Amino acid sequence: MSWEDTFITWSAPPSLTEREKMENAETAIRKAVAANTRLSQMDVSIIPQGSYRSKTNVRLDSDVDIAVCLNSTFFTQYPAGKVHEDFGNSSSEEITFPEFRGLVQVALDDYFGSAQVTPGNKAFDIHSNNYRVDADVVATFAHRHYFENGLFIEPAGVAFLTRDTSKRIENWPHQAYENGKDKHDRTGRRHRKMVRILKRLRNKMQAEGYEEANDISSYLIESMVWNAADQSFNHTTYTEDVRAVLAYCFNETLPAGSHGSLVESNDIKYLFHVTQPWTREQAHKFFSAAWNYLGFQ
Repeated sequence: MSWEDTFITWSAPPSLTEREKMENAETAIRKAVAANTRLSQMDVSIIPQGSYRSKTNVRLDSDVDIAVCLNSTFFTQYPAGKVHEDFGNSSSEEITFPEFRGLVQVALDDYFGSAQVTPGNKAFDIHSNNYRVDADVVATFAHRHYFENGLFIEPAGVAFLTRDTSKRIENWPHQAYENGKDKHDRTGRRHRKMVRILKRLRNKMQAEGYEEANDISSYLIESMVWNAADQSFNHTTYTEDVRAVLAYCFNETLPAGSHGSLVESNDIKYLFHVTQPWTREQAHKFFSAAWNYLGFQ
């Protein structure tokens, strides 16, 4: 099979059966929250996120990522020197974050059974069965990033505290989804396909023992592909697209590349920053190894 044939196969979304199992997992989580007396009376949103929402899942990456977000109590980020009162916010909380996370765990345990729910540092792992895939459920508060004029980024993001160190982690699932959708439409509906191809390429390299492919985040791949110029997509063949996107990723993660200005697909957080779990060097080694693996010159 040629690389072109392989890329065509790799570009496809999960099968209908897999997608149904993903949807079943999301539906079950919604039911679990709704069945909890206290959570059902709170201003809570169920927010699909990650590759599940962006429709870039591949077979080995087909879990469901769901945020259970409390909107009425929110984390904030203010301009330097500003505090709650400058923006008319009270510092009091309806509920603390550990308390809210505990409520979410009770709801999940009651609905799925505690044996099917594993608490992690960031999320609850809901184990798969014959009807649903694995799901990661993270309890979050809404996150408001304020500007000097008193406005904040809308839609609001989500944020949570890790269980072990109470480190705050912020995400912007609504922006990431909309930006990915727009990119997909602008690139002849190739963006999601290129993301799936590079994820499957990473998986194949991992299976064959390429160390450069280890610990390469799916979201790092998705964001790098999103940053690639629209002209990198929609060539006559998928091979040309893969070559153009990989060339972009290789060049921009060189020491002299524009990696310092690259952002996540949400267009808010810098892609290469000390707070990220990956580095520019790690990304460059992977894209370089991927280029060589495919035999590109």
